[in-house]
Amino acid sequence: METLLKLVAVLPWPDWLAIALFVGGWVAYAAFARRRAATQASILGATNRIRRQWMLQTTHREVRVIDGVVIQNLSSSPSFFASTTILIIGGLLAVLGTTEKASELVREIPFAARTSVLIFDLKIVVLLAIFVFAFFRFTWSMRQYTFGALLIASAPEASQFTERQLSREAFADRAGRVVGMAAEAFNDGLRAYYFAFAVLGWFFSPVAFMLATLGVVYVLYEREFRSEALEVLNG
Repeated sequence: METLLKLVAVLPWPDWLAIALFVGGWVAYAAFARRRAATQASILGATNRIRRQWMLQTTHREVRVIDGVVIQNLSSSPSFFASTTILIIGGLLAVLGTTEKASELVREIPFAARTSVLIFDLKIVVLLAIFVFAFFRFTWSMRQYTFGALLIASAPEASQFTERQLSREAFADRAGRVVGMAAEAFNDGLRAYYFAFAVLGWFFSPVAFMLATLGVVYVLYEREFRSEALEVLNG
């Protein structure tokens, strides 16, 4: 508690303003993207429709080897990022163990802000928290892809959907939603990486931090709602 009060007193108000903009920007954009996707075309919405169509086609296939291969390939991306994130977390923990030397090294970088060791520790802890969040989202994405693979493997044969009057649409909705949730979790992890780059601007100045945060929000919006890939997917 004493350390927290000391931090509140030591950290200048521009830094608090930059932190507020960062947290508010991340939370607000995540909420905005989720709601906007319901009324406007987005990358996630477009790919979710394709996932549902994929699962619908799965019900017509007798042999579903290709579906298992696709699921495996999709799950390899969050697996790679989860492994990479663990290495980043380890590196940040190592930096916390040698804060004074790392702080001196940062001071040698041109235009980098001269701060106390306590504030430098705070910046590292913020980065650490972001990558821990990303790790949990990537691993949850991996598990949900596993759930999707289980649904595909347990699906009745194509002929049984007709013979037993099973609903292909219901299966496509359920399996497509599970795979879509895996993609959403992976998207959250990637978004955390983007915002981690914004935090790097904090090592230079609070203004750079705020500008980087706004820049990340702009880039995310452009890629999710106004990219050429979206036009192709909706074409």
